[in-house]
Amino acid sequence: MSTRDRILDGAAEVMRIRGLANTTTKEIAKAAGLSEAMLYKVFRDKVDLFLGVLSERLPRMTVLSGTADGPLERNTLADVRQLASEVLSFYLESFPIAASLFSDPQLLARHREALLERDAGPQTVIEGVAAHLTAQQRAGRMAPTAPAEVVAELLVGACLHRAFLVCFSGEVATPDHIAGFAADVVNALEPVLNAS
Repeated sequence: MSTRDRILDGAAEVMRIRGLANTTTKEIAKAAGLSEAMLYKVFRDKVDLFLGVLSERLPRMTVLSGTADGPLERNTLADVRQLASEVLSFYLESFPIAASLFSDPQLLARHREALLERDAGPQTVIEGVAAHLTAQQRAGRMAPTAPAEVVAELLVGACLHRAFLVCFSGEVATPDHIAGFAADVVNALEPVLNAS
């Protein structure tokens, strides 16, 4: 296992337990079985560690990696159901990590600035979903009049809110629960998603 993988595994473990605001690089180094100095040889700072955990240790949004004329040959509704499942799965794991940032306004401001500096942040999920929906429109598989960014915000917002409710209640979201919620959201959006 590479040093980077050991660090990301340790960071993911600690961040899931303590939340981002309460996680220290010293704890991450201990969980990874490395020195704190080694962390800074591989990652610039805790924000880079956080972004690494988000992109390499949490559920991925594979639908966004396809294109409208690429491997996604099935219908738009099936695509968006899969996308909603992936977004919800991502938020179910990332929400508990990131929520602690809101308990410290100064830390949140520093974190926000660091993300903007890296052209990263929560807006990138909506941007990715909107770009995917726009590609579907161009391919004629989604209603051309549907406002892709608004549909993306509705979809992502519903998934984020469901993740918050699941995390708050302490329930466990099973794969069936995730798929069922995704289907319900897409069914509600079907009139604007359907190209016919």
